Amino acid sequence: MMQTIIETKNLCKTYKMGGEELKVLQDVNLTIDKGEFVSIMGPSGSGKSTLLYLLGGLDKPTSGSIRMKEQELSSMKDKEESIMRRQDIGFIFQFYNLIPNLNIEENVMLPALLDGKKSRALKPRLDHILNIVGLSERRKHTPRELSGGQQQRVAIARALLNEPDIIMADEPIGNLDSKTGLEIMNLLREINREEGTTIVQVTHSSEAAGYGHRVIQVKDGRICPA
Repeated sequence: MMQTIIETKNLCKTYKMGGEELKVLQDVNLTIDKGEFVSIMGPSGSGKSTLLYLLGGLDKPTSGSIRMKEQELSSMKDKEESIMRRQDIGFIFQFYNLIPNLNIEENVMLPALLDGKKSRALKPRLDHILNIVGLSERRKHTPRELSGGQQQRVAIARALLNEPDIIMADEPIGNLDSKTGLEIMNLLREINREEGTTIVQVTHSSEAAGYGHRVIQVKDGRICPA
């Protein structure tokens, strides 16, 4: 029996624009199982990135509920939610958000070091992750010495360092050429299979979406029936 890792019920998100309300998400009900690779697709403005940010605790819903690992996000204190985001979730964005004057291993370790962990304790996991993303030989290089695809691999390594249960990826290949993009998608699929990491990605690319086990279509703030 599959274990549910994320569940939403009647999830809604509304933004106030001047005197008007903009309904971005309406009555979203979904479940994601542990170990699944799920792709969220939809036209621009459909609410798919908003949904990802809500699932990752980066934004708060207007109404409805989100349960992650059997915990209700709305009932968690800010500090508890912050710890969950750092320890249980890895984020990958379209823009790599690397620090230019730090080398690869420093960029990968930075969030964990800021969380109070020691670099010596992180080294075995760092070595393992750099090997997975194929950057062991370039660990002392800075971002400016890397291609876009290599920089995204650094961002993936950073997301994986804490051994998160879930990776949230927002357009992870949006800035890459098609060949490099497919290399990144193959890497994410390998991580899903080998590490057992649950992956939720937002993408415009039907080819990238096909790497997931399941595609969730979002249109006008609602999930389309399968």
